[in-house]
Amino acid sequence: MGGTTMDDTKRQRRGDTRQRIQDVALELFVEQGYEKTSLREIAEHLDVTKAALYYHFKTKEEILVSIFEDLSRPIDDLIEWGKTQPHSLETKQEVLRRYSEALSGAAPFFRFMQENQATIRDLSIGEQFKDRMMQMREIVRDPGASLTDQVRCISALFTMHAGMFVLQDLGGDPEDVRKATLQVAVGLVSQAHSGT
Repeated sequence: MGGTTMDDTKRQRRGDTRQRIQDVALELFVEQGYEKTSLREIAEHLDVTKAALYYHFKTKEEILVSIFEDLSRPIDDLIEWGKTQPHSLETKQEVLRRYSEALSGAAPFFRFMQENQATIRDLSIGEQFKDRMMQMREIVRDPGASLTDQVRCISALFTMHAGMFVLQDLGGDPEDVRKATLQVAVGLVSQAHSGT
């Protein structure tokens, strides 16, 4: 058999449209704020009718929540994996490496979160994000370790968030900032494990 069926092609195209809507909407949300952006504007930027947009999303809120869910998936997978691993240095380094990549993929959304905190709170995305952070914390922290070492491990996560929110303003290539941030975070967990 082989080849793609008509249904597959249609589904593929639909998937692309959904993605394009999310990308354009997020761009507009970041540029001019969530409140000031209308569905009509999003449709105009995409050069589609409002009805075509409606086929995928009925409200701005639906678009925003879908972006959050898609970007959270790699973090959810990472949390599931991390929960099954021992509290070893190797596990923590791997968790931080993967987390760094997931955060990097979600960079525009983090900018949006930073600038639209009230919206995030209203849509309960903030609560879900906090819940994921708590789960990440439990994976990188070793309950049997000294308080200082637990703080080091938790600080590794905060370092990565600082890399997303604050350090981008240092200028330079965002990928260089990401690598430097990861290096510092890995250094913190390594220090916690060496007991110095």
